[in-house]
Amino acid sequence: MKKIISYNVNGIRAAINKGFADWLITENPDIVCIQETKAQPEQIDSALFESLGYFSYWFSANKKGYSGVGILCKEKPNHIEYGIGINKYDDEGRFIRADFGDTSIISVYHPSGSGGEIRQAFKMEWLSDFQKYVNKLKETRTKLILSGDYNICRLWIDIHNPEKQEQTSGFLPEEREWFQSFIDDGFIDTFREFNKNREHYSWWSYRAGARKRNKGWRIDYHIVTDSLLKQLSGASILSDVVHSDHCPVVLLIEM
Repeated sequence: MKKIISYNVNGIRAAINKGFADWLITENPDIVCIQETKAQPEQIDSALFESLGYFSYWFSANKKGYSGVGILCKEKPNHIEYGIGINKYDDEGRFIRADFGDTSIISVYHPSGSGGEIRQAFKMEWLSDFQKYVNKLKETRTKLILSGDYNICRLWIDIHNPEKQEQTSGFLPEEREWFQSFIDDGFIDTFREFNKNREHYSWWSYRAGARKRNKGWRIDYHIVTDSLLKQLSGASILSDVVHSDHCPVVLLIEM
């Protein structure tokens, strides 16, 4: 059984200063997919993670203090792939893949469209190209675990006050339509395999006491190919972990 965690840390150095390493020791995951490192590889204390028993791999944005993804793992991967081979996305450090035998684990950070029309258009372009890339990858890597911050609430039960949020980036009809088309291509939203209830969120605004009032969004996922269905053992959201405006999400899987 492997415990895989996905966590948008909103700055890896800030998270470390808030006790991320101590939490890692206690939680003891096998693999951690990290998003929004906001750091260059040389700014990240990889020796710290090595001392905790983890190999670490980082793919950063060209722009300092922005975006960036990483993978921590106790087992050394057979291969690491950085980016998807399209410069405008890879320049933002949004995708890193680690292969373990016949299974590939990906840490992905989908763009936010909340910065305005230009970034929303960029987000929609990324979603289309990401889907094409992953479907092509699936032809040779049939067991995929796509863990990360998707910046989209997939279902109405994944966001508070859905009726009032339909014109908000992250819950736009075209974003949810994309997500469903992605699932329909042969993928599973693992959390919803185990929990169909409302009010399970992974991100909360810092404003208006949103987290204390649980006025949140579920935008962090472990999406897996349906070939892995029988290997799934559990999924959960660690909403009490507070190094970030996001919280970690967990997948338990036989691999």
